[in-house]
Amino acid sequence: MKEESEKVGLKLSIQKTKIMASGLISSWQINGETVETVADFIFWGSRITADGDCSHEIKRCLLLGRKTMTNLDSILKSRDITLPIKVCLVKAMVFPVVMYG
Repeated sequence: MKEESEKVGLKLSIQKTKIMASGLISSWQINGETVETVADFIFWGSRITADGDCSHEIKRCLLLGRKTMTNLDSILKSRDITLPIKVCLVKAMVFPVVMYG
């Protein structure tokens, strides 16, 4: 791994490098140095776990959706705004948050 990264001009920092294994790998070494193994990590804002459990991520997205709905509360309760407009707002502002975080 170190050799391949150096071929393209990247320097690998063993102290900052961590691995997450989904199999039976208990430890991994690069040039005699052991790389830290973790059970989960955050990747592009999403929590990835070694066992593939995504319930935490689902709960997080639902919580964000609920927060968005709360922010729209005054608009959704308004009698001046028609139901089709309210539906469009929910589809445009809440659904993407729930689906993609």
